[in-house]
Amino acid sequence: MKEYETYFKEKRVTLLGLGLLGRGVGDAEFLAQCGLKVTVTDTKTEEQLAESVDRLKKYPNIVFHLGGHQTKDFEECDLVIKSAGVRLDSKEIAAARSAGVPVAMSTALFAKYAMEAGARIVGVTGTRGKTTVSHMIFHVLQNAGKRAHLGGNVRGVSTLAMLPEIQSGDIAVLELDSWQLQGFGDLKISPNISVFTNLMPDHQNYYPDMEAYFSDKANIFRYQNVGNVLIAGSTVADKVRSAEPPLDPIIPEPIPSEWKLRILGEHNRENASFANAALQALGLADDDIRAGLESFEGVEGRLQLVTEIHGVKFYNDNNATTPEATIAALRAVGSVGTLIVGGSEKGLVLDELVSEIKKRVSNVILLVHPHYQGSERLAGALQKAGIAYEEAHDLAVAITSALEKTKAGVVLFSPAFASFGMFKNEYERNDRFLKLVTQTGDVA
Repeated sequence: MKEYETYFKEKRVTLLGLGLLGRGVGDAEFLAQCGLKVTVTDTKTEEQLAESVDRLKKYPNIVFHLGGHQTKDFEECDLVIKSAGVRLDSKEIAAARSAGVPVAMSTALFAKYAMEAGARIVGVTGTRGKTTVSHMIFHVLQNAGKRAHLGGNVRGVSTLAMLPEIQSGDIAVLELDSWQLQGFGDLKISPNISVFTNLMPDHQNYYPDMEAYFSDKANIFRYQNVGNVLIAGSTVADKVRSAEPPLDPIIPEPIPSEWKLRILGEHNRENASFANAALQALGLADDDIRAGLESFEGVEGRLQLVTEIHGVKFYNDNNATTPEATIAALRAVGSVGTLIVGGSEKGLVLDELVSEIKKRVSNVILLVHPHYQGSERLAGALQKAGIAYEEAHDLAVAITSALEKTKAGVVLFSPAFASFGMFKNEYERNDRFLKLVTQTGDVA
């Protein structure tokens, strides 16, 4: 029996947060298949979670308590698995801890038992770049014929459910946001190779300040040991050192100028430098690293060239949920015919974004919605800077208008804000944009 099977055997587990992204469903399915008694609880109703619930109804050992939480579910169990984004100061977590019930997170549990099985864990965090760097590392490893797995903050993937696939010598690449790293702190573990790309204001609607945000991210290196590797970007290295990590961070060198990437932007060459450093730490040869990085085509929703319609290139940068991410996209593209921007509030500074829009964008289409306070604030900043913009209450309208306004060049969809309100989540926003642009191209 494997270590994780022994750990889970005959446990009563409460899964706090099911969601619609597939990760919670995969966790519940895995736990049920392990023979556990699983209670799934979420503030959303069964109707709201219908797609997720339908997939799990075949398991007789799963009980659903939806539309709110029951305190006893957190007191009368052997383990609570908390979804990312559930606040650590929630009354449900407090109830579990008061009752002496351990609280864990699925990605951290995966990392613990994968390492015990002999796998090496590469963890990547940072405000920007972590998705691209993680996918780059994974792509190069696969390209070089290595047994590799990709998990963490990956759409539709239950990282925990990858445990049965893990063999000694495997490499698991994990994209880790600040919430998932809370789970690493709970278990007092860190990845074997940790990459910390940068630190910028984000999630200030969740965290009381930047120190709390950094503290969660610092779990990526806090429990490293001799023989592990810590890689940090030049802008965050001093901050990392001030936290007194067990290892001195390595600042990656730029990739050689003759290495030609398929993806746009200096920020992506910087992302490649992080991937290169991690891959070198894993022992890959330079030729294999170069071949892999040069063949990497990017990640959906990150400066993704979707199509070209009548000479106008449509780029999908849906996952730009901060002003800094949109700034990087604008600089990478250089000159933008029409920018589609706007979303729900994160409480971040907009000055530099407005400056870049004024410098690089001909037309601005601002997505507006009753819940899009971020768009309201950006509208005020644009007006103050003398930048004209058009409002769109629907993404389809925005795309149609963008094509009418842009006779040549680029339409860039880079929201700079979160998606909640007009869309259930950023993935729905991504899919909607891709579908609409594809339909527009078919008709044009």
